[in-house]
Amino acid sequence: MNWLRRHGHWLLTLYIAFVFIQSLFFKFSGSPETVYIFQGKLDPWAASLGLPGLFAPGGLFSARVVGTFELIASVLLIAGAAMTGRRWVQVAGAAMALGVISGAIFFHLFTPLGVAVVNTDGSSDGGELFILACGVWLASAALLWLRREVWLAWMPGRVRRTALPQTTLRRG
Repeated sequence: MNWLRRHGHWLLTLYIAFVFIQSLFFKFSGSPETVYIFQGKLDPWAASLGLPGLFAPGGLFSARVVGTFELIASVLLIAGAAMTGRRWVQVAGAAMALGVISGAIFFHLFTPLGVAVVNTDGSSDGGELFILACGVWLASAALLWLRREVWLAWMPGRVRRTALPQTTLRRG
């Protein structure tokens, strides 16, 4: 258990970074799967709401923009885990990862994209992307919980006192 307490943040960090970094090739190369998801499913949905081009190349939520944020989050997570005394860097990466992946989960659940993405050839990913996204969300949330002393220190005193057990706040 002590090993997990000391090194569990690395396991969470490496899982998040693995999922994000392995998807970068698809997002930056314009792979058919990515084009289908962003331009074939999400952009027409956004256009039906009066937001054409939102997911198209050059759009606010294009594959490259999302990939860039995933890359930045991965770098922050790994750098923060590796640097002693700079836990806030890892917290920033976990918060960024949580934000990015919350968007991905939202779009899987509430748009025509769906949980199981059906590709242009008719094959389904069986929900693999959605399951990975849920895993990243859980890992990011767990990492933020493990590093709560960092972000709670930024909160006003009253919030900090009610959020942490008294044993954590005692000076000894």
